[in-house]
Amino acid sequence: MTQPPSQQPPQGGFGAPQDPQGTPQPPQQPPTPPAAPPQMPPTPPPTQPGYGYPQAPGAQPGYGYPQSPGQATPGPYAQQPGPYGAPAGPYAQQPGPYGQQPTVGYGYPQQQYPGAPTPGGSGGGPFKGKPALVVAAALAGLLVVGGGIFLATSGGDDEKKPVAGSTSAAPGPSASPTVDQGDGKGDGREADDDLNAGRKAGEAKVLWLTTNDVDLPRNGADVYGPWIVGDTLVKGMYRSVTGYSVADGKKKWTLALPADMCAAPATATADGKVVIGVKNGTTDKADCADLQMIDLNTGKAGWKKSVTQNGTWDMLSDIGLAISGDTVTVGRTGNSNAYRVSDGKELFGKPSGNCQPFAFAGGPKLISASSCRTDDAANPQHRIQEVDPTTGKAKWTYTPKRGWEVDKVYSVSPLVVSLTQSEQKKWSILALKENGTLRSQLVGDKEDKFSVDCGHDFAIFGQQLEGCAGIAADANTFYMMTEDDTSGTGRTNKVIAFDLNTGKPKWKAAAPAERTMKPLRMEGGNVLVYLEPSYDKGGAIATIAPTGGAPKVLLQHPDSTTQIENFFSSKIAYVGGRSFIVSDRVSASNDEEEKEQTTMMAFGK
Repeated sequence: MTQPPSQQPPQGGFGAPQDPQGTPQPPQQPPTPPAAPPQMPPTPPPTQPGYGYPQAPGAQPGYGYPQSPGQATPGPYAQQPGPYGAPAGPYAQQPGPYGQQPTVGYGYPQQQYPGAPTPGGSGGGPFKGKPALVVAAALAGLLVVGGGIFLATSGGDDEKKPVAGSTSAAPGPSASPTVDQGDGKGDGREADDDLNAGRKAGEAKVLWLTTNDVDLPRNGADVYGPWIVGDTLVKGMYRSVTGYSVADGKKKWTLALPADMCAAPATATADGKVVIGVKNGTTDKADCADLQMIDLNTGKAGWKKSVTQNGTWDMLSDIGLAISGDTVTVGRTGNSNAYRVSDGKELFGKPSGNCQPFAFAGGPKLISASSCRTDDAANPQHRIQEVDPTTGKAKWTYTPKRGWEVDKVYSVSPLVVSLTQSEQKKWSILALKENGTLRSQLVGDKEDKFSVDCGHDFAIFGQQLEGCAGIAADANTFYMMTEDDTSGTGRTNKVIAFDLNTGKPKWKAAAPAERTMKPLRMEGGNVLVYLEPSYDKGGAIATIAPTGGAPKVLLQHPDSTTQIENFFSSKIAYVGGRSFIVSDRVSASNDEEEKEQTTMMAFGK
């Protein structure tokens, strides 16, 4: 299998059971190594893995691995051993500030930079179907710095002043000067540049399009969200969080932040509240240690508090946030906390014992991933638990076989978990039952290479377990996309349905010719997918029946705007018959290009 945009699991993992079976344990009982699992035939990795196929993260463990006494830490952070293991494998190896590197088209092999995992990309990008010369010219402005990617610039925008405003009060509604409603009037664009001028019969309208109006530092900024609450689409970036009207894209409110936004959960509470992470200063040494609650309906700031560092190895440089019910969890290497979203009261913190949670996945249930202290850095011990969101007490514990690490939670209900094995470069996906016992282990066909889009939801020391796209699940079936298995204009892929009770494929649905598609979620019992735009064909929102078959288009985006829709990297949402494409990172080589960056696009009938 393959792991997603941010991180790739190692090679050879998916295709046959890879012995990640574990031992379910009663709550609060220290884990013990499980008995050796039954031997299963391994699947030899392909000799030429393509884009998004499990990538080797490197044989040497990196920063944050459990260290035995007196043992030097291998890797780039040898001088800083820690008592508990950060997520190993692909996560411990990434020294750069961003988990995602640029994707040169969907489905193309990626260069493996030393010490950094190969990203899977979002499947979008301005290079899809473009001549190689264009790609080379665009990449000429990129620098590789410590395993991360930065845009080379000539400006001196290292430190931008905070956006004017205060975290205690939200400015009133204001019209966005960067919205084109595509209504034939242009709205500030040239008359012959109307977005709906070339729309054909049966195609959706471009409802609106926004370009960037935030002055960013020279390396750009990640976009958090979007969250859609009622008639408001909300996203955060750099030092502000902004709500937009889903109908016309105009700003409804903006909340200024005192420093950079640095973390956010995948989902908000049922009543539209969210807790974000904000850096506790504006220098390079600032930690992601301040929490800010925001009411997404109104844009008003609620409680704010700082997470207190608990010991030397409590790493607050990067945190992962998850919301379940009225609880927000703060996961990171060496510690964890949980607070009540409504009033900020701390509910639980670091548990006692040898195993410490480092990340959580929220939603209808709260799932934690823990790392246990070991005497062998190359052979870590992880465990998975469902915990009570108000007390933090474990309802059950599942312990994978030693050496397997919890990588991502693809679905909370039903529970589907991605595991990686760094030493042997394997990847496995498990389904667990309601009581935490093993339900099945997914077994894919050898000819299929799977892809999951986890965006840039990645922390250098901590880990974001949730927020992956390219997957969907209902009670008994798990749906994944394959990689683009061709090249050039002939690109295509499939969605494969797995029986969660057996782990075996049920059916395969092919994308239309010269198209690729990505599962988004379930919609009315069907699999909702995004048909990605090609060079000359607009994207579309479609559904696949739970029994398989060809995708049925719900909303066809116009062909005339495909080059605008073809964002470098984006997230897609479909709500109320409208589709929204939101860039998940904004960066440019200069201020002029920065303000020309398309940031959001909406389609509807």
